Amino acid sequence: MTKEEFRKQAHLLVDWMADYLEEKENYPVTPAVKPKDIFQQIPPMAPEKAESFERIFDDFKTIILPGMTHWQHPSFFAYFPANNSEPSILAEMLMSTLGAQCMSWLTSPAATELEERVCEWLRDAKGIDATWKGVIHDTASTATLSAILTAREKATQFQINERGFTNEQTFRIYSSSHVHSSIDKAVKIAGIGVQNLVRIPVDEEFEMIPDELEKAILADKKAGFSPLCVVSALGTTSSTAVDPIDEITQIAQKHGLWHHIDAAFAGTALLLPEFQHLIKGHQGADSYVFNPHKWMFTNFDCTVFFVREPQYLVNTFSLTPEYLKTKLDDQVNNYRDWGIQLGRRFRALKLWFVIRTYGLEGIRQKLRHHLDLAQKAKNWIENEPGLEILAPVNFNTICFRMSDDHQSLDRQNQLNESWMNQVNATGKVFFSHTKLNGKFVIRWVIGQSDVEEKHILAAWSLLLEERKKLLAEQIT
Repeated sequence: MTKEEFRKQAHLLVDWMADYLEEKENYPVTPAVKPKDIFQQIPPMAPEKAESFERIFDDFKTIILPGMTHWQHPSFFAYFPANNSEPSILAEMLMSTLGAQCMSWLTSPAATELEERVCEWLRDAKGIDATWKGVIHDTASTATLSAILTAREKATQFQINERGFTNEQTFRIYSSSHVHSSIDKAVKIAGIGVQNLVRIPVDEEFEMIPDELEKAILADKKAGFSPLCVVSALGTTSSTAVDPIDEITQIAQKHGLWHHIDAAFAGTALLLPEFQHLIKGHQGADSYVFNPHKWMFTNFDCTVFFVREPQYLVNTFSLTPEYLKTKLDDQVNNYRDWGIQLGRRFRALKLWFVIRTYGLEGIRQKLRHHLDLAQKAKNWIENEPGLEILAPVNFNTICFRMSDDHQSLDRQNQLNESWMNQVNATGKVFFSHTKLNGKFVIRWVIGQSDVEEKHILAAWSLLLEERKKLLAEQIT
């Protein structure tokens, strides 16, 4: 492709992108396709000869687009969102054009220093202790793994990195039963073993019970285990429950454990001063992660990971062969040493664009709007006979279901699953589910960049309509 052809096609693509952003709610949220429908439309062999961009783009529109789930659709209410926004998209275009590999200061000085400053902006805006330092990763899964590996190395004076496991001690990791599955994966990858992930009971609001945490730590010490790390949740995946950060921090400090705070989704809410009380006591914790790519209008992928003592993180991951050494290494941050990946994208650029375009004030306004919409939907559900909410609505996620005490739990679960599937099958909305105390509940997450009251009202009407049909079928 010549530069002139690139210019021509780029203009056409930008026009299409702008049209898509204006028209995205006219698409079905989820596609009406079956497994292999898309696969079978793609030739089994790669083309030997070059094809025109026009043909490639036509195939994108006729083959790929009809098989896409539209995550930016304002009626996408299923998983936590992967939001984007116009300034973030434009920044992604610049990132791709520059094609920078931002592993160290020398390879991209501006990228390194912008990352440092943007992390400070977010740290201060969220009320995180001003001595903490931040770094941008791809996902919270990577950041959590980094935290657990760092906890492991700090506890062993970095000897596992040097000698491997010697069976001298068996580490234990603690979390509630409602934390994200990435914790399980991190424990496996870190060599600790998923059998050594101790699940701490939760209370009626699905928050970790601190007394149960301390009991588990004491019992493990008595049994000869080595308590290593506790992972608390500021917004669990199932219900956005918030563990008591302050009490957990005190217990972790008392027993010498690393305390990692997983705020992947709900951490964005800390940009609102009225939510910053949720991290009271975090100053004594060790690490904290949140995803701007979930609820801060920044394209996936973008995770910000904060640590209280970055030297432990750097010592865990630093590996500088001769060909990477520079005379400036003791004056700058080489973020390749702050995590698993050597190669790093220029993710700070899209955060910079988003924060500057909206301003903190504009971001807060959108967050409060989503929270207000969630409260409206919550009120509708609470006032509808036969429906119940099974968890506190701490942010903008509502866990609800049909309830009928005259039917068995299994039967109620079947009905609620059928209800959700019928609603999703329309393609007009998309919900997901979880189970709370064995009960199948529908999760309604209201956090899309462009969601408005008309979208949640349409979703509510559809829920009631499909529920009426389902119950009529049960009678006949």
